[in-house]
Amino acid sequence: MADITGNEILGRALKNEGTKDIFYIMGGPMQHAETACAKEGIRMIDVRHEQAAALSAQAYSRLLQKPSVCMAASGPGVINLTTGMANALIDCAPVVAIGGSSAIHQFGRQTFQEIDQVAIMRGCCKWVGQAIEIRRIPEMVNTAFQKAMGGKPGPVYLDMPADILYGKCPEEEVQWDLSGRSLLRPRPMGEQRQLDKLMAALAKAKNPIILTGSGVIWSQAWPELTQFVEKAGIPFYTTPQGRGVLPDDHPLSFLTMRSSAFRDADLILIIGTRMNYIIGHAAPPRFAAGATIARIDIDADEIASAPRKVDIGIVGDCKAVLQQMLAAMAGRIDAKNYAPWREKLVAGEAKKKGETGGGMAMNKTPIHPLRLCEEVKNFMKRDAILVVDGQEILNFGRQSMPTFAPAHRLNSGPFGMMGVGMPFGVGAKAACPDKQVIVVHGDGSFGLNAMELDTAVRHKLPILVVISLNGGWTADPKREKTGRNLGYTRYDKMAEGLGCYGEYVEKPEDIGPALIRAQKKVDEGMVALVNIKTDDTARAGTVAFSSHST
Repeated sequence: MADITGNEILGRALKNEGTKDIFYIMGGPMQHAETACAKEGIRMIDVRHEQAAALSAQAYSRLLQKPSVCMAASGPGVINLTTGMANALIDCAPVVAIGGSSAIHQFGRQTFQEIDQVAIMRGCCKWVGQAIEIRRIPEMVNTAFQKAMGGKPGPVYLDMPADILYGKCPEEEVQWDLSGRSLLRPRPMGEQRQLDKLMAALAKAKNPIILTGSGVIWSQAWPELTQFVEKAGIPFYTTPQGRGVLPDDHPLSFLTMRSSAFRDADLILIIGTRMNYIIGHAAPPRFAAGATIARIDIDADEIASAPRKVDIGIVGDCKAVLQQMLAAMAGRIDAKNYAPWREKLVAGEAKKKGETGGGMAMNKTPIHPLRLCEEVKNFMKRDAILVVDGQEILNFGRQSMPTFAPAHRLNSGPFGMMGVGMPFGVGAKAACPDKQVIVVHGDGSFGLNAMELDTAVRHKLPILVVISLNGGWTADPKREKTGRNLGYTRYDKMAEGLGCYGEYVEKPEDIGPALIRAQKKVDEGMVALVNIKTDDTARAGTVAFSSHST
């Protein structure tokens, strides 16, 4: 048989793993590998910065709950991936990054773009590897995919030296037997003794809550979660990235009572999320000091090293453990026991919703960001994928814009990274072409990856972008923040120059009609951007996540 190159093997190996899309920027030594991938029928989505390639892949993975792929050229190209890979690591997203590198047989001779990429990637990846034998490329590719999805998901990096990519071997010598092995998705069950302790604690509790995160999404456990919540009658809350596993308007969702429920709960059942700063480490004063803490997580280290003592720790897959809980709850947990607790939350929510005070602000000029959010909320489809990125608009959006479907809410996440909006929108539309994708952006964060508008246009990924144009990185009522001001840029004109539909809005009553016109263009296949001038003094009042703020 004829010889085959490492580039061709890589393309075929990725196809065997089920890869349908790759986010990348062309460049050596990956150019022929990228061509090989295209010949295998993989859609190649070339972006405008490697950071955006990793971020687009992250969004793609979150929507489909499977590994995604990004690629970069050697040296600076691979290093540009690292911010996105770090974001994926903190978000537990199974992004498979493949980077070209200088020839391994000349390493140490200061060849073109030579740097230890494996060492650089190690700090921001779950696993790193390097291909050193052309015949084993299929094995290395499958290993990368297995590592990305095994246990707690996370990003991985596979280094491809130039001499491995351009090397040749007889095709019959390639070790294809390990290529395309089904990804192991182990679903370990919880220890029965701990499960019994949880059932007993729930039976005793008066004011329990359930707090879930992205682990429910990666485990695809939302059907079981829904069943348990509804049968048990326990109020539930999610992390910002975990929204949609149950719809925000579910009868057991009391969003406006979040702080009160956290403070008054006597049992907190944490499922598939870390006890990090996002939930105040589940510690006082945000949570009661005497509350029982129960936690379900696939990662034993997460439970063992929690910043607050976990009273009942269950190591297991969310879906599997929830199935156990459903089987175990009959005759042990009665939803009637929590009726006074639910009634208290219902009354509190009704009171808050009945309070006035926002009407004047919602109709003034310059436009209040909450008015922008309200217009988007009233306009978007129920199953829309909503991406929110920025400072003030992120905080206002968290309070006011709902999500109704699993994994359909994407934002900066626990790493707090700005600039994710446009790449997330591109990745989301590539993953779910039939869904409405709306990216609500602050003007500062938009500038970090604004050229992904071009990516969306070139690859016919029609998304709707809405910018809150408050003229800077954050609100500044006292005009005292150095480096805050960016000016009121006409991003709508920039969008038009890239082939998008653009509109500029200054009056609150014009927002709704502009969104409708823009979505009509999106439905026709265009990318659309609505640039809305907002109040630069409007500061969102939310829970402080750190001792400092911008």
